Amino acid sequence: MLLVSAALIRDPRTGRVLIARRSSRGSGAGKWEFPGGKAEPGEGLSECLVREIDEELGVEIEVVDLLGAVEYTYPGSKALRLHLFEAGIVRGEPEALEHDELRWVDVAELPRYDLSAADRRMVESCSI
Repeated sequence: MLLVSAALIRDPRTGRVLIARRSSRGSGAGKWEFPGGKAEPGEGLSECLVREIDEELGVEIEVVDLLGAVEYTYPGSKALRLHLFEAGIVRGEPEALEHDELRWVDVAELPRYDLSAADRRMVESCSI
């Protein structure tokens, strides 16, 4: 089972959360997600998230709290366990380095977006 960490990053001024649209190349193309990625062997979930957010968004974050976890198996793929962490930006402004687009949205707007299946399940099962 793949272990995946994702960040729920809130804008402290507006309370909106950051979502990212996967690029047109690769699996899940065009789907929206909370930024993050797969843990490498021997890497802790918080470590993974700090590394992934630096690679994907070019910002340094502080991992605050685990909000929840869900398991999901995509058709024809391995099972994954997605862990959603609340995180805050310590340094930098998010840039779409590996995504097509970034967007700050109200939590109530999340169901309107074509979220990846695992992220959608996380929104439905976790109080964000």
